Amino acid sequence: MRNFKIGNSEIGRGCKPFIIAEMSGNHNQSLERALELVDAAGAAGADAVKLQTYTADTMTLDIDAGDFVLDGGLWDGRSLYELYQEAHTPWEWHGPIFDRCREHGMVGFSSAFDLSSVDFLETLDVPAYKIASLELIDTELIAKAASTGKPLIMSTGMATMAEIDEAVRTARDNGCEDLVLLRCTSAYPADPADANIASLPVLANAFGCQAGLSDHTMGTHLPVAAVALGATVIEKHFTLRRADGGVDSAFSLEPEELKLLCEHTRDAAAAIGTPRFGSMPAERISKENRRSLYITQDIKAGDKLTEDNLKSIRPGHGLPVKYRKNLIGRTVTKDIKRGTPMSWELL
Repeated sequence: MRNFKIGNSEIGRGCKPFIIAEMSGNHNQSLERALELVDAAGAAGADAVKLQTYTADTMTLDIDAGDFVLDGGLWDGRSLYELYQEAHTPWEWHGPIFDRCREHGMVGFSSAFDLSSVDFLETLDVPAYKIASLELIDTELIAKAASTGKPLIMSTGMATMAEIDEAVRTARDNGCEDLVLLRCTSAYPADPADANIASLPVLANAFGCQAGLSDHTMGTHLPVAAVALGATVIEKHFTLRRADGGVDSAFSLEPEELKLLCEHTRDAAAAIGTPRFGSMPAERISKENRRSLYITQDIKAGDKLTEDNLKSIRPGHGLPVKYRKNLIGRTVTKDIKRGTPMSWELL
């Protein structure tokens, strides 16, 4: 599984995690707020801001009954059409939002939800595409996005291994070389017990690609654990303040939390390192203060070393502690002051 770039950010092993701040509908239908969200994501240290490109009409039918009304969950009782009307990002906002992302040195890209959204996003020359969990079974959409030759990030919520395999084969067969599969629990908010992040190395190894986490739980702790298991991409919804409301606000991070997410996941990635043992340069002072053998009483030439005058103490400038039993009873050749590190030259 090779490393690759989205914009100026390298994705893969040995790199800091690529942090995607998912705006979704948290702009609350205000372009000014959307731009404030970009500013906040940039200040928090995110690598990318992701939008969702659809309209209510490209997602569903304007029917307020039966199958088209949600039953249970965060949006219980709402019609799909009404929900998508509220949550969608107007297409004419994409350009200004992506421009603001570039001002912060961030990547701006989007989830494409139908073929027309891919065509539109191509006019903006987005650097990558996201396929949402619910669209993972839309092989026509995957083929269209993959045919652009740009990196593809696909969420795998609810998908079986067979469905993931079909989606990956479709992407590969249509020109996708750079692929990320995101472990995802498609519940809003999600329970950490349902995260099953042990799936991450399985996804990476089974499909020969990068793996990451699209996290809908509250808090920042699961992404840290995911990075320890090899996640190279982390996606998290964010808002200015949950109290402001909005379709996704209940499970979104606030700017201070997003900043912690960026810091903690990058610390986790740096901490993984490589398998090694022995002292590190940063441990020099501690190593010098390990236990060793010291003369603990003033003694004269010709005296013998005893349990009382030769002890294992800190610091570590004397002979190793393992020699103590062999040295007891040996005769010293010179006067020695208390606090002298033990050495062979004293015998």
